[in-house]
Order: sequence, then structure tokens, then C-alpha cells
Amino acid sequence: MLGNLDLSFFSWDLLAPFVIRGLIFSLWLTVVATVGGMVFGTVLALMRLSGKKALDIPAAAYVNTMRSIPLVMVLLWFYLLIPFAIGRPIGAEMSAVITFVAFEAAYFSEIVRAGIQSIPKGQVNAGYALGMSYQQNMKLVILPQAFRNMLPVFLTQTIILFQDTSLVYAIGAYDMLKGFETAGKNLGRPVEAYLLAAVLYFLMCLALSALVRRIQLKVQIIR
Repeated sequence: MLGNLDLSFFSWDLLAPFVIRGLIFSLWLTVVATVGGMVFGTVLALMRLSGKKALDIPAAAYVNTMRSIPLVMVLLWFYLLIPFAIGRPIGAEMSAVITFVAFEAAYFSEIVRAGIQSIPKGQVNAGYALGMSYQQNMKLVILPQAFRNMLPVFLTQTIILFQDTSLVYAIGAYDMLKGFETAGKNLGRPVEAYLLAAVLYFLMCLALSALVRRIQLKVQIIR
């Protein structure tokens, strides 16, 4: 099969009209889902650490539910159920954004919770001894250190998130994988298209993994 590959297909100028749009959407979805998931996840983490059952139980239920369901199933649920609930379609791309923010928040919340719990109790008590409120202590003492501690894991989850963006293919969103598939169909070389898609995903994730390792080393030196 490899001997039948058309090497002329391996040209960025040939593929760019099909792939650029999908690549931009995949990267945009990764950034939006990372930021949105981190904000929502931090709220969930603080709810779980509040010590109040009225906040802890709903947050724990949400996190455990989302982490127990395959992402592609959640994606299909949001794509099919939200338009039914509101009475109008919202499009595959918007469905993907809502799904990824809601889904990734569950994973980011566990990262944030672990980061907060990694801070020694002595520092927490020292903040209270200085007269800080819970909000001030969390904002000025706990969260800055927690975010530094969890940075490598946070970036690793972001890489996984970028890989998972290929699942929006299931609802017809035009991501990077869809761009390669379209190029393969239009140019009559589907095998080469999927091969190149795999190579590009691999190279991008490899570069991001190397960046995570460098950041982790710097964080360890700071400690």
C-alpha cells in the first residue's frame, strides 16, 4: 500500500486551501475550551473545597458524571439536545465549544483541586494569622502557588484536549481532521490525507510535549 502513495500530494500549497480553516478552528477550540474549562473548573474546585455540602455535592456530582461519560457521547448529546431544548439550531461549531468547555471543566477542576491541596497547611494558616479573609487568602497565597504547581499537568491536559478536538468530526464541524478528509476526497487521495493528518497531529503534540517538559524543569528549579 505504501508503494502506491502519491508523493505529489504531500504539498502544503495543495492542501492549504482545505486544511487552514480546519486547523484554525481546532486551535481556536483548544484555546477557548482551555480558558473556559479552567475558569469553570476553578469554580468547581473551590465549591468542592468549600466544606459546605450545598456546594460540594452538586460540584462533585457534576465532575464525576462528566468524567464517567465518553466525550463523543457528550458531544452528540449537546449537538442534538440543545437545539431541541431552545427550539433552534446552534450549529456544530458552537455545540463543540459548549461541550468542550463543560467537559474539560470537570478535568481541570480536579487539577486545580489537587494543586490547592498541594499547598502546605502552614501557609494557609499563616494567611489567616495575618488577618486575611478566605477570599484574600485564596487569591493572594494559595492560588498563585497552586497554579504554578499544577502548570505541567494543566499543559498536558491541554495537549489531550487538542487531540480530542478531532472528535468534533462526529457532528460535522470543520476541524483539522475534516480539512484533511475533504482534501483527500476532492483530490482523490484519502490514504495520503489521513496519513498526513496523523503526522501533523503527532508533530504538533510532540512539540507541545517538549514545551511541557521544559516548563516542568523550570518549575522544579524554582522549588
